[in-house]
Parts: sequence; C-alpha cells; structure tokens
Amino acid sequence: MSIFSPKLGIDLGTANTLVFLPGKGIILNEPSVVAVSEVDKKVLAVGFEAKEMVGRTPDSIVAYRPMRDGVIADYRVTEAMLRYFIDKALGRWSIFKPDVMVSVPASVTSTERRAVIEAAVRAGAKNAYVVKEPILAAIGAGIPIHEARGHMIVDIGGGTTDVAVISLGGIVSSVSVKVAGSKIDAAITDYVKKTFNLAIGDHMAEIIKVTVGSAIPLDQELSMTIKGRDYISGLPRSTEITTNEIVKAISKELRDMIKAIKDVLQETPPELASDIIDQGIIMTGGSSLLRHLPELVFRRTGVKAQLAEDPLLCVVKGTGIALDHLDVYKKTIISKR
Repeated sequence: MSIFSPKLGIDLGTANTLVFLPGKGIILNEPSVVAVSEVDKKVLAVGFEAKEMVGRTPDSIVAYRPMRDGVIADYRVTEAMLRYFIDKALGRWSIFKPDVMVSVPASVTSTERRAVIEAAVRAGAKNAYVVKEPILAAIGAGIPIHEARGHMIVDIGGGTTDVAVISLGGIVSSVSVKVAGSKIDAAITDYVKKTFNLAIGDHMAEIIKVTVGSAIPLDQELSMTIKGRDYISGLPRSTEITTNEIVKAISKELRDMIKAIKDVLQETPPELASDIIDQGIIMTGGSSLLRHLPELVFRRTGVKAQLAEDPLLCVVKGTGIALDHLDVYKKTIISKR
C-alpha cells in the first residue's frame, strides 16, 4: 500500500451513506439517494440535494434509492453515487486513487459482494475491501472482537437488521432480516392511512417515528400534529397522533426484529451464550435509537441490551479503525484489487 494512497471507509447504507477519512473522522453523512433525469438517464444530484427532490420532482426526474435492504438494487446508480462520495471526500487529492473499505450486510451473497467491490473500483477506488457490517459495528462500538469471548451485536439500519454473535474476530452465528427503519416508516404510513384516512409521505412518517415513536407503550404519551392529504376529500388535513398508537402500528416490525435476536441466541453455543448474558447485547445503527428499544429487547429475551456510543456512526467508525489496522483484521476482510 503506497504511502500516498488515501484511505476511505464507506458505510453504504440503505438510508444514509457515511464516509470516514482516517485522521479526519467522518467527513460525509448524506442520504443514499440519487436523482436521475428520465430523458437522458443523467445523474442530476446525489445525497442531500437529491433527497430534497424525493416526492417533489417533475415526471422527468426520478429520485432513486439505489440500495435496497442493504444491497445494491441498481448497479449503475450505485456506482454514480459512490463516485460522487469518493470525489467529494477526496476533493483536491483526487490524483491518487484511494483504498476504499465498504460495509456490507452479514447476509450478503458472493455476487452481491462482488457487485459492491466492482462498483467501488469503477467509481475510482484503487483497491476495494468489503467487511460485514456487524463486525465493523462491533469494532466501531469499541468491542474487543479478537477475544475468545462472545459478543452480541444488533445493528438496525434503514434496510436491514443484522444480529450477530462475534468471537475471535469472526461471526459465529448471525441472522439478517429485511426489517428496519424503512419498514417501520412504512408501517406508520400504513397505520395513518387506515386509521385517519390520511396520506403521508416517507419523510413525514420518519418525523413521526423520531418525534413520538417508542418500542414500548408509555404512561405519559407524547403527541404531535401530523399533516397529510385526506384520502376522501383529496384536501390537506392535519390530525393528532400519540406514542401508543405508534407502538401499536409498528408492533409487527418490532416482533420480527426480536425474533431475529432470539433466533441467533438459540443458535449460540452455550459458552458464548453465558458471555452474552454477562456482557449484554450491544445495539448499533440509526434505528436502534427508537425510544426504549433496548428495554423491549430486555423484556423479550431476558438479556440486557444497551445502545453503543453514537449508534449511527459505529459502522463507519469501524471502517476507519479497520483501515488503520488492515493486517490485524485480515481474516474478516474480503478484498479485490
């Protein structure tokens, strides 16, 4: 590895993409959205600019989320997005091609993994490495993953919930389910439609989740005013929504997440299971910030759960640490020149 080639860690998420530059920290955190013009298929905007366009574009402009459920759904658009992030991150040093490390979900197939590596190389990386998200999340959360002890990590992002038990630097057992932030938003949209006859957009659903959402019912509920379009009259209307309504709305999604955690616990060898009971479950990823989610995990599994520090940033911080110590993490890294 040449002294000149800059290194970049990229947490390529369904909802957001974060870029880490060793020595600088997290230099980019933008939505994984690309706006493409239908006419000549040109990429018009990426990230924040493109997200602003979602749901607000004329017919000739389409805003894509090229990542679905944590994997590449649209290869060409993903490549354009990666190129944008790499160029934006390196700016003036772009004469040197960077070594890039990209996170992938634990359940990724070898084809999907190759697609990520190829997209990164075509977007301007000199070397591309991919590492499974739970491992990066664990590294970023400060878990000593090389010990002969079991650590359980639950990484809940926009597209996937990855649950993994890590010991001696590798994944012992893991389950990945396609239920995470986006599915919770969709459930809220659905509930508002059924209950209030009101159409709301993804953005509004996300605001409701963050403002009043919770994983368990509260005695002192929060409430907020939501605005949308009335399905019957077609006119704009607003109404109140409270926390416990949201708890009910997203209960199925939460059940699926808890089931994934239980499935992994049931597959875990007894020695490691006892480590996990001692250590607890570490929760990372943006969607783990849902109010009282660790409490729900504890109630359903009997194992105490806690949020990692900066749960949103664990994976990308992990890429930064792994890039600095490539030799140490060799086992867990799949690389391609």
